[in-house]
Amino acid sequence: MISALKIFESPSGDPYRNIAAEKHLTEAVGEGEMILFLWQNRRTVVIGKNQNLRAECRVERLLRDGGHPARRLSGGGAVYHDEGNLNVSFIARKPDYDTVRQTNVLLKAVRRLGVPAERTGRNDLTAEGRKFSGHAYYEKGSHACHHACVMMAVDEEALSRYLTVSSDKLASHGVPSVRSRVVNLRDYVPDIRRETLSLAIREAAEEEYGLKAAAGDPFVWQEETVQKDAAWLASEAWLYGRNIPFTADYETRFSWGSLRLQVQVNEGRIRDVICYSDVMDEDFPAAVQACLQGVPFDSVAVSSCLLAMDGSPERQTAARELADYLRKQLAE
Repeated sequence: MISALKIFESPSGDPYRNIAAEKHLTEAVGEGEMILFLWQNRRTVVIGKNQNLRAECRVERLLRDGGHPARRLSGGGAVYHDEGNLNVSFIARKPDYDTVRQTNVLLKAVRRLGVPAERTGRNDLTAEGRKFSGHAYYEKGSHACHHACVMMAVDEEALSRYLTVSSDKLASHGVPSVRSRVVNLRDYVPDIRRETLSLAIREAAEEEYGLKAAAGDPFVWQEETVQKDAAWLASEAWLYGRNIPFTADYETRFSWGSLRLQVQVNEGRIRDVICYSDVMDEDFPAAVQACLQGVPFDSVAVSSCLLAMDGSPERQTAARELADYLRKQLAE
C-alpha cells in the first residue's frame, strides 16, 4: 500500500543524467513509496532499449544541430524530446505499481487543463485521435518504472527532421506522416508551461493516492552512481550497440511492434544473432537472441526453440508469431 508520495524535479536538460537519475530512483525506491520524477531533455532523440539508433534517427543531422542521441532502459519506439516536452516517471515497488492508476494521474491532470484526453491502445494518450503522450515500462528486480513523454509545445518540424519512421509503421496507424499523427497540448491550452502541467500532475497524483506530495531530496543529482551511469549512457557502446557480419536479415511488423533479426550462420548453426525491436517487453529481444544461439538454422529447429520460450502470455504470443514468420521464411 502506498503511504508516501514524493516528487523529484530534475534541474538538468541533459538526457544522460536524467535517464541515469531515473535508474537510480528506480533502484532506490522504498517500500510503500510512489516516486514521480519530472524531467526535460534538450533537443534529444531517445530510442527504445532494443532499437537500432541509425535506423530510427538521422544521427549526423541531430549532432550537427547540437542535439543528443540517447537510448533508454525501456522498450518501445523512438521519440523526440525538447523543452516543449515534459517527461513523467512513475516509480514504485511492484506491489504498489499499477499502470492503470498511474496513467489515470496523467489523464486527470490534462483533463483539468481542458484537454479532451483518452487512453488509446496499450501505451498512448490521445486528444481527438492524435497522440500527445507515449508510455514505456521497465523493471529492475522488485522495482518498476513507468515513464511517459507529454507533448506540450514540442517543435514538430524538428521532430520530423530527426526521426525516421517507417512507412509500414505509419500505415499501421493510418496516417501519412509522423507530424500528422501527433498533437501538442498548446493546441488546447495555448499558455501551457512546464509549471502549469507539473502542478496539474501533482494535484492529480495527490487526488489519486489520497496523499500530500513531498519534494524529493535534491542531492540525488550528486549521487556517484548517477554520474557514473550518465557516462555509460552517453557511451558509443550503449548508444550504437554491436554489429555482426550477418548471413540472413529478416524484417517485419507484428501487431505488437516491428522486429529485425540479423543472423550469422556457420556450418549450419546460428553462431550469433541481433534482434532489434520496438516491442514494449524490453527483455523479449534478449530472450530471442539467447534462444536462437547455437540452434540449427532450419525452420523446424528455429520455430521449435521459439515456441518453447517461457514468459508472460504476451511474450509467448510474440514468440509464437515470430516462430510462424521465421518458419515460413526458412521453408521458402
